[in-house]
Amino acid sequence: MNGWRALRRSGLGWTLLAVFLVAGYLFPVYWMAATSLKTNAAVYASPPQMVPWPPILSAYREAVFNNPLTLRSILNSAIVGLGTMLLTLLLATPAAYALARLKLRGATVAILLLLITQLLPAIVIATPLFVLFSRIGLINSYPALILANTTFTLPFAVIVLRPFFLTVPRELEAAAQMDGCTQFGAFVRVIVPLVQPGLLTVAVFAFLMGWGEFLFAMTLTTNEAIQPATAALNKFIGQYGTEWNKLMAVATAVAIPIIVIFAGLQRYIVSGLTAGAVKE
Repeated sequence: MNGWRALRRSGLGWTLLAVFLVAGYLFPVYWMAATSLKTNAAVYASPPQMVPWPPILSAYREAVFNNPLTLRSILNSAIVGLGTMLLTLLLATPAAYALARLKLRGATVAILLLLITQLLPAIVIATPLFVLFSRIGLINSYPALILANTTFTLPFAVIVLRPFFLTVPRELEAAAQMDGCTQFGAFVRVIVPLVQPGLLTVAVFAFLMGWGEFLFAMTLTTNEAIQPATAALNKFIGQYGTEWNKLMAVATAVAIPIIVIFAGLQRYIVSGLTAGAVKE
């Protein structure tokens, strides 16, 4: 008992608990990378190999670097992710500003509807979008995937950005307008630069949502030249077996950009999520 109290006072106990939880959370990621470095026979070894030794890169050569469809699908994911990010920022920034600054009728209802849309699963709108895009000829196209992904990223972006605009003093807009700026000019030149942390947070999450979306990728595309990487992963799961080492090699290649983005922008993402959390 005294030993536990000493650990708790020193903070070492909480540190060990945090390490244990993080290790348990990251173990599937490690197992994915480890499986990608094994031969197909080693994948089914009993007992399982916790550490792949020697590591084999054949799965990466066959499934990623020497597979044009895989490389194309990763490029497609980048295009869809960037398109989703840009469209989300373009629409969410003025919408969040209007809800925060302008006296609009039904603003409270609009915010409530945005919150409700976050509760809807993607499958609810996948079929209507498929019917709509089929009639206007957008199936098997980048705009179809970008628009579909934006239906989910846009409400999230508006909800995140609105508190940022509320933290900007109205006096700054008034001063800009006294200097000759229109309200739109004040918005672009004064307000938008002050909410850059929120814009960066929204941009990262919109890109990652577009990068990793699976349901729309399977519903709205049948052409392998357009399908993103999440749909390409499904091709390694066959009726009579699964090539686990190749599947995990592609999954690891797809996950690396996400890990790099979060590792490089973690500080800005965390500060962006908390900086706008103010009480109205």
